[in-house]
Amino acid sequence: MTLRLAILDQSTIASGRGADEAIRETLALARMADGLGYARYWLAEHHNSGAHAGAAPEMLVSAIAATTRRIRVGTAGVMLPHYAALKVAEQFKVAEAIAPGRIDLGLGRAPGSDGRTAFALNPQAREAAERFPNQVMDLLGWLGDGLPEGHPFREVVANPQGPTRPEVWILGSSDYGAQVAAYFGLPYCFAHFIGEQGSEQVMALYREGFRPHPGQPGRLAAPHAALGVFALTAETEAEAWRLYRSRELWRLFRDQGRFPPLPSVEEAEAYPFSAAERAHLDRLRPRAIVGAPEQVKARLEALAASHGAAEVAVLTPCHDPEARRRSYRLLAEAFGLAERSHS
Repeated sequence: MTLRLAILDQSTIASGRGADEAIRETLALARMADGLGYARYWLAEHHNSGAHAGAAPEMLVSAIAATTRRIRVGTAGVMLPHYAALKVAEQFKVAEAIAPGRIDLGLGRAPGSDGRTAFALNPQAREAAERFPNQVMDLLGWLGDGLPEGHPFREVVANPQGPTRPEVWILGSSDYGAQVAAYFGLPYCFAHFIGEQGSEQVMALYREGFRPHPGQPGRLAAPHAALGVFALTAETEAEAWRLYRSRELWRLFRDQGRFPPLPSVEEAEAYPFSAAERAHLDRLRPRAIVGAPEQVKARLEALAASHGAAEVAVLTPCHDPEARRRSYRLLAEAFGLAERSHS
């Protein structure tokens, strides 16, 4: 089976450039991805962050859907406990009306922020997180499944009505989301770039617990899995590793509980690493999917095969926007995406 390739975009804020520029870079990259033949373009959700500008992915989904031709556009994901399921259903039905048959609604349970910010978004966020499966059920109901008898909002209609509906995914970095996706018969994406430990077991849990829903719109007859993966390529392996220094330093900051803008390569090269910091990053390097295009292609294919994933959503934060575009372009060429999309 041919591996499907998607893009995951966090609208990363780069040092020396504004968060507004990150949003415009996202819009430009999405238009390029549409022409390159990528299957999907997914937007992440983060709040109160100095590192990521995508606080409202539903708005980016609509903007990208209106300015692209063929690529599926969606979220990875909407952090559902922050919001009312009805409002999310309405937002994505509007997006579906803009681009029928091209909208993905990826749902997550994590706050995508610190605890105080989560409380500011929804003072009942903690209780809502515990009700995540119920929220998913309500959302599916408003997207077209219908709400059950006795539901207090059964007569409430989510508009606009239309002949198609968004494709709902469950996203996660633990076995919780895998179990929710399996129960509802939905596709599942594991955030491998957040946590790799136990990832194969999580994907196996999804497949083993999957409840098929043949013939039911919006549900699957068999499990369908994807991986969200960090990967970076360039014309040469040496250049790819040079560009990686920027992400490497940011990863160090993340592991220390800091979330600043993405540093430049020059800032990373000048950073005074301690021996402990260097040792920490040296342990991570062998797992980084970095190299020349064919090297990265082989690593992605092997990773997908070991996890039973049919799709890979590639995250490539890069300080230089042209280097990021080039990485995605080289990867598309290595996988033959343009030829595949026109066949």
